[in-house]
Amino acid sequence: MKLSVVATLYRSAPYLAEFYERVTSSAQKFAADDYEIVLVNDGSPDNSLQVAIQLTENDPHIVVVDLSRNFGHHKAMRAGLEHARGDYVFLIDSDLEEEPEWLIGFADQMAADNSDVVFGVQTNRKGDFVERWSGHIYYAMLNWLLNIDHPKNITTSRLMTRRYVNALLMYQEREAVISCLWVLTGFKQSPQAIKKHMTSETTYHLARKISHLVNAVTSFSDFPLRMIFYCGVFVLACALSYAILLVVNRWYTAEPVDGWTSIMVSVWLLGGTIISFIGIIGIYLSKIFSETKQRPYVIVRNIYGQSEQQH
Repeated sequence: MKLSVVATLYRSAPYLAEFYERVTSSAQKFAADDYEIVLVNDGSPDNSLQVAIQLTENDPHIVVVDLSRNFGHHKAMRAGLEHARGDYVFLIDSDLEEEPEWLIGFADQMAADNSDVVFGVQTNRKGDFVERWSGHIYYAMLNWLLNIDHPKNITTSRLMTRRYVNALLMYQEREAVISCLWVLTGFKQSPQAIKKHMTSETTYHLARKISHLVNAVTSFSDFPLRMIFYCGVFVLACALSYAILLVVNRWYTAEPVDGWTSIMVSVWLLGGTIISFIGIIGIYLSKIFSETKQRPYVIVRNIYGQSEQQH
């Protein structure tokens, strides 16, 4: 099979019919009749699953992977990639904020650059000032803490070769951030400037960005653990210096040492530092706890479509 189109479904019912028509047209231009469209239902609370199943009854190119519950966007995308069989895999969101027609432009650039991945990069990040500002801070912190070159303002949409997808699926983390795995997998990757539409309010608000950043950093970097050591050395050096200063001041000036204020400030400062450090260690321990249990990252309830016996 030449092409697999992979998309996840979550509150996608209003867009699914138009998405199907447009992505089918693009797939036929790229691969004629040698393609499949893999739709992963990530526990959508609306009737996205029923609409998708109806599509399988009329089009043998459609495969619907129904997850047993909502596992999250990143895990659902991975499930879709595991069920994709094409020599090329086009990953895209189904809410029409990303255009299915980008497939042709991505394919042309992939051939011209001889690359394994072509991905979309927003020319102007959508949203208000707070969203754009928080997004800029998010990517700056991510690249600094992870020490990787994570592209800014990337989209889900990307065209990938089979060898790249196979390498990507070699990662076995249960709590992975897929955008970081895209970077770590390597190969030649080419960006393409696109304009992303806004069909609905973003779900990646500030609190979710912070949670996503913490998850990414603790999944891919040991920097916070090393930071604890350096902060401990710094606090110890400051404490020793202050202790020496107090001893010298007492010997040469015989002035009494200020008591309650300095003690309370020290207690609160060191107490807060210790608690935060314990929290960082706790996050890493929770990651180890989750990974060692080796629970499946998703559970497939059913597969619909004429290609289901081949999966």
